[in-house]
Amino acid sequence: MKISENERKLKIMHQSKEVHQLTSIKSGQWVRIVSVPHGILKAQFVRLGIHEGERVKCLERLPGGTVVLQKNRQHIAVGNQLAKAILVTISGEKGAHRD
Repeated sequence: MKISENERKLKIMHQSKEVHQLTSIKSGQWVRIVSVPHGILKAQFVRLGIHEGERVKCLERLPGGTVVLQKNRQHIAVGNQLAKAILVTISGEKGAHRD
């Protein structure tokens, strides 16, 4: 059975680190994006500089499940339903620059 490139990446990342939904991440945690939804949403994330392998900080958790991400000086609010579909690995704490 042949697996897709994304499935292969997910499998490799899952073997090396625990994968979480973005909704389970706490404020202040740095994460590495493992997977974002395909289609128009993925294209929009790419335009914002967020793609698989990118490292971002969970800046804030808002009521209703919205997650605010920080990439460089940019803040991006991600709604609860979309955040559930984004998979990440924890990449370190505040001030950490590398895994």
